[in-house]
Amino acid sequence: MSDKGHHFKFCLVSLVCTVTVQRLTSIFLFSFVTSQTDDKSILTVHEEQPGKNEPSNEGVCTILEQDLGDSKNRKTFTVEEAVEAIGFGKFQWKLSMLTGVAWMADAMEMMLLSIATPQLRCEWRLSSWKVASITAMVFIGMMISSSLWGNISDKYGRKVCLILCMLWSLHYGFLSAFAPTYSWILVLRGLVGFGLGGAPQSVTLYTEFLPMKSRGISVILLGVFWGLGAVFEVLLAMLVMPTLGWKWLLAFSTLPLVVFAASCCWLPESARFDVLRGREDKALDTLKCIAAANGSSVPKGRLIANTQTDRGRIKDLFIPEYRRTTLLVWFIWFCNAFSYYGIVLLTTELFQAGSACSATDNSNMEPRCSLECNYLTFHDYVDLLWTTLAEFPGILVTLWMIDRIGRRKSMAVCFLLFSVSILPLYACTQRTLLTVFIFIARACITGGWQVAYVYTPEVFPTATRAIGIGTGSGMARVGALITPFIAQVLLKSSIYLTLSVYLICCLLGTVASWFLPMETTGRSLQESTQSTMEQKNIERPQGSETTESSSSRSSKYI
Repeated sequence: MSDKGHHFKFCLVSLVCTVTVQRLTSIFLFSFVTSQTDDKSILTVHEEQPGKNEPSNEGVCTILEQDLGDSKNRKTFTVEEAVEAIGFGKFQWKLSMLTGVAWMADAMEMMLLSIATPQLRCEWRLSSWKVASITAMVFIGMMISSSLWGNISDKYGRKVCLILCMLWSLHYGFLSAFAPTYSWILVLRGLVGFGLGGAPQSVTLYTEFLPMKSRGISVILLGVFWGLGAVFEVLLAMLVMPTLGWKWLLAFSTLPLVVFAASCCWLPESARFDVLRGREDKALDTLKCIAAANGSSVPKGRLIANTQTDRGRIKDLFIPEYRRTTLLVWFIWFCNAFSYYGIVLLTTELFQAGSACSATDNSNMEPRCSLECNYLTFHDYVDLLWTTLAEFPGILVTLWMIDRIGRRKSMAVCFLLFSVSILPLYACTQRTLLTVFIFIARACITGGWQVAYVYTPEVFPTATRAIGIGTGSGMARVGALITPFIAQVLLKSSIYLTLSVYLICCLLGTVASWFLPMETTGRSLQESTQSTMEQKNIERPQGSETTESSSSRSSKYI
């Protein structure tokens, strides 16, 4: 078929996909706007004031009885206490499956980069710089969008953010399979990356429904879906690539996104977010549904709600209490992504190099990796599968450590073990030993990154939790953006220099983890950026509220 035929086919498929996604998005947004209108009308009724038109705190401090009785002697409870009382059960298992599918889709799209690029290098006769640029475009899109999705999540809801970013990724991920030229694949993969920048918000939503005792283990186990996605991508490539080629692999890799799109209607909004936004009735309804699903009950009494209107602001991450934590968390995310994607890309590059990488000249020259245009063989896929399976031991080791030695020490240990495990690669060992040490290194960095996903939503309050994860993810994409030019370009010139970059990066990550100022093990989730002020508002007796017109935070009772 001619180039004109390919372009016509691509434009036709693009038009059909665009119309389909626009219809789905418009239906979702219509339902969302309708619910927002209903909420505003309810709040307007609550804000009606008797007598004078002067502003008063009575308009924002309302009491809606959960059942009959004397309100003066009634007990109160917070969302945190309700989540603890309801416990972990059937609802959390269902939520872990749905958010896990989103995590699995993200892993497959990332693993796809190291599998498809060798064939693209040969099919389109691409230089190392052009191959690295395909990977870089994905991470540029993720880097640009991560903070944006975090802001949307904090302002408009975790559910809204997650559904929109997954539909976006599905649309452009499927279109990538029909890319006719190198320039199109660059643009489309960049747009896929833009959508995937919101995938970490699934952790935000999941964390806010978890009781304290099971939070660390549950978020770590969510990483199992990442490992399953990576393994499934390798197995899929073993079946598809030799016969159908990279385009079919890109198309089949969107299957988890299709499953998520078909199931996302069940996805609940975070009760913590609803409370912080002033939608207390919805928060209470959500908690009752969770309790019914888990076979438990909501605590008796009134639900205390602390609202905050100035949510999702990056500047709140730099208030004195969080400035040092924010900078260190950003650097830890950078090191994790730089090292993780570096070892993923190094795996295929070193396997392709074969014996050329282990051959040492008698002169004082260091060994070089002479990477030519070679398709991945069946043995390459098998070894790639073995190194991908390292995700699971890394998760198991992290499960054992995270509650015993704490979040900070767990991240420090993982970074340190990664540094130690890549030291033998300086010797350009044989294929078997190479696979073993890459397996260990990938297990360590996987575990460390999973701990970062536990620590970050725990250390930031609900008002800035999504933007905290979003900006951290954005810094991770900066590391992921740089790493292809180290693992795919610099490697061609010097093995020693390439390994040294990753070694130094993870040693610095060890130091940063050790000096984090706050340990979050056994610590409840904070709701706003000024927990002390909110706690005072909670303890203040009913009817003694003082007017604070300059404050955007208020205490509510349901």
